[in-house]
Formats: sequence, C-alpha cells, structure tokens
Amino acid sequence: MKILVLLSQVPDTTARIAFTNNNTQYDAAGVTFIVNPYDEWYALVRALELKEAAGSGSVTTITVGGADTEATIRKGLAIGADEAVRVDAQPTDALGVAQQIAAYARDKGFNLVLAGKETIDHNGGVVGAMVAELLDLPYVPLASKLDLAGDTATVERDVPGGVEVLEVKLPLVLGAAKGMAEQRIPNMRGIMAARTKPLNVVPAAPVDEVARTVKFELPPAKGAVKMIPADEAGKLIELLHTEAKVI
Repeated sequence: MKILVLLSQVPDTTARIAFTNNNTQYDAAGVTFIVNPYDEWYALVRALELKEAAGSGSVTTITVGGADTEATIRKGLAIGADEAVRVDAQPTDALGVAQQIAAYARDKGFNLVLAGKETIDHNGGVVGAMVAELLDLPYVPLASKLDLAGDTATVERDVPGGVEVLEVKLPLVLGAAKGMAEQRIPNMRGIMAARTKPLNVVPAAPVDEVARTVKFELPPAKGAVKMIPADEAGKLIELLHTEAKVI
C-alpha cells in the first residue's frame, strides 16, 4: 500500500492578517507557519494508521513550496511519514498546486491520495478534487471514516440528517474531515528520526498560470457596540426599531 498525503503550510491561526506589494500578497513577516491541521491531524494520521494496520507499505507527503517550508515538512516526518517530497514551486493558485502534485504522482503507483478537507488560510478545499481530476481518479470529499479491504475503500461522510456510506475501488483521492483520526504529537524519537528521513526536492513542472491575485481586502471594521442594562428592556426594543439594520 503506497499512500500519498498532501501537506500544505499555512499561517498559525493566531497570525495577524496584513498584506503587502500593493495588497496583492500576504505579508508573512514575523508570521509562524504550521502544517495545515486538516492535512496533519486527519489525512496524515489516518494514512499512518492504515500502514500500521497492514504491517507494510509507505506513506509519502508532498508539499508545493520553497525551501522555507522544509521545517514544516519535517514535522510530517516526525509524526511518522516515511519520506517527504517538496515540489520547488511557489504556490499561487489551487490549480497550479494541483498540477504540480499530479505531475509528480502520475507515474508513482500510489494506491491512495489523502488530503485535508480544506486549508485554514484560504478555506478552499479544491486541490484534492483537482488532483483527482488530473489523475483521472475517483474523489470523495469531507470523509469522516475510511477503512480498506483489499482494493476496496469503505468511506463514511456526514450528511444532513445522517451518514452516507460509500464503497470505492482503489486508487482513490479522499478529502479527510473531523472524525477520520486523532491528532498525534511527535515524540523525541520521531523528531530525531525526521532529521535523517529523505526529503526529496523535485523541480517544478511546466504549467500554465490561469489565475492571479488582483487584490486582497480586509473586511470592514466592526462598529461600536451599545450596552443596554438588563433592566432597560424598553430601551433595547426602541433601538431595535430605530437603529438596528437587517443584513
């Protein structure tokens, strides 16, 4: 069983939001970057669990980015991945990232490709689907459970009012959501081992740029808040009639 896990580097959830270069780029100065939690906690950990249950196989992570992503990539190795791949390209849009991943994975014989359901920076959730399309593989998004029996995957997805159960033949691309696995904390042994595990840098594939960022904008600042004492319900009702805005 060969499993490929897509790992994205994202700003920490507490990072400030600011832009540079005439509001066309995120300002990364002083920002701490982490592995996208959905990729790490659910996709990567479930891949490791499947490998451990089978008693054989390999788990490879792949990240599209520059050398500044390598510390983040090493965390995936510390958690338990066997090897990591970094495609030496700056991610500019989802399709470009998917094309780079597909170009690498196309002839590697992966049985399963796992990604988090979305990234916490742009909340896109489309790279997995694009990779599946480019590789001509089935895609299941928002999966909360995954089991394998031979070349068949049984996948559960939460849907309004219940749970959807699917059976899909491998190879398969899957978007992992909450419930897929439990977070693992790398131990000292894993951290030390990560230093010697292979991190392979591959050149970017030639792809066409089909989208570019024109401008980022921050949402409007929140307005002032009026505090009404609990014993002045009449005042609150008056303000709701005269000043409240329906959105």
